[in-house]
Amino acid sequence: MVLERFRLDDRVAVVTGAGRGIGAASALALAEAGADIVLAARTEDQLKEVATQIEALGRKAVIVAADLQDLDQVAALAQTAVDSFGRLDIIVNNVGGSMPKEFIKTNVAAMEGAFHFNVSTAHALTRAAVPHLLKGDGGSVVNISSVMGRVSGRGYLAYGTAKAALAHWTRLAARDLSPRIRVNAIAVGSVATSALELVTGDEGLTAQMESNTPLRRIGDPDDIAATVLFLASPAGAYLTGKIIEVDGGIDQPNLDMGFPDLGVPE
Repeated sequence: MVLERFRLDDRVAVVTGAGRGIGAASALALAEAGADIVLAARTEDQLKEVATQIEALGRKAVIVAADLQDLDQVAALAQTAVDSFGRLDIIVNNVGGSMPKEFIKTNVAAMEGAFHFNVSTAHALTRAAVPHLLKGDGGSVVNISSVMGRVSGRGYLAYGTAKAALAHWTRLAARDLSPRIRVNAIAVGSVATSALELVTGDEGLTAQMESNTPLRRIGDPDDIAATVLFLASPAGAYLTGKIIEVDGGIDQPNLDMGFPDLGVPE
């Protein structure tokens, strides 16, 4: 039965940035499919709430409140999974982000910081996970990239560059780690998370963003979580090195995503 291919019974996943938004929704989707989860984020109270929901689904959750900008702490999550559950099968590199900023204020430190938070963290955790993923039937790595990695938009210089790097890191890592470990990414469009509150709190900006999206709505974290489950499960067993665009159909080469002109004044 094809639906059985979406099951993850007794598999173990690490999800970063799991306290809210896409990370929390992804963790719950994986748990509903049968996986036990290591939840990592900065805010312990949020992680506890997600863990309670996972336990209500009949699965186990271990929470790790950590600064995931610290590469040692993020890499240690792989061993935490093995120590807690005896195995590791899935990595969801969700932690990342960068606030919009005009070009003239985007200094080298901002560029390097965006790369560190969006790419280096994914590399550190995946690299630490590889020996454990290889002990089982292989594994799956799912990276959360962004539509801004393939389109242009004002204010997204650091963020878009970092997410484009993460997308290509996905392709290169997939080749290096094949055939036992699959590595894929999701290029996320506008999704109603706390990171988008600047837009969703303004009716005009929300309307502009929806008009830029062919499906005429802002996405829901569960839209992304469903794709995470597909890529992490045997249902996605014949995919690696792919960037799945879950963005409501956006295809414009230039997209301001609802933000005002943040560039150099004329």
